[in-house]
Amino acid sequence: MTKENKKVLFQEEQEELLNKLKTRFEKNMNRHEGLDWKQIQTKLEGNPEKLASLYKMEKTEGEPDVVGYDKEQDEYIFVDCSKESPKGRRSICYDRAALESRKKHKPENNAIDMAAEIGIEILTEEQYRELQKLGKFDTKTSTWVKTPDDIRKLGGAVFCDFRFGRVFLYHNGADSYYGSRGFRGMLRV
Repeated sequence: MTKENKKVLFQEEQEELLNKLKTRFEKNMNRHEGLDWKQIQTKLEGNPEKLASLYKMEKTEGEPDVVGYDKEQDEYIFVDCSKESPKGRRSICYDRAALESRKKHKPENNAIDMAAEIGIEILTEEQYRELQKLGKFDTKTSTWVKTPDDIRKLGGAVFCDFRFGRVFLYHNGADSYYGSRGFRGMLRV
């Protein structure tokens, strides 16, 4: 099993990741006011597969951080908080069907499959807009977001970015890909 596909981390990887997450958590308290790192760490240590997903988010330069807590489900919500779309997840089309439809110059991967490999959900437009309330993200890049089925059936996909002080939603062919477009994900722990 390759390191990228494993479901649990080695002890030293776990410690390194928890330290990074704690440091990021403490530097960005505006993203999670009222939440306690010790409770989050306990929850993470009890969910090794989720910790492995956070590790993959980190390795693809997503800089995951806690952005909320769902009391009803007793889950902490982590989202990619890198300033720009995660570098390790760019130059990809939207999904497997789009990838397979390309005859020439296929990208290496697609957003939906990569999210599944990492163990995260691609952000919806609404979740993306909520993230933008916590900072300015994607001022130079763009991010694929979950595309409604009716748009996808017609061959399209949607993406967002932040320009001129606001979030914009755009469309493209699902098979398109650009060096500045990737995707952000969410993980519930």
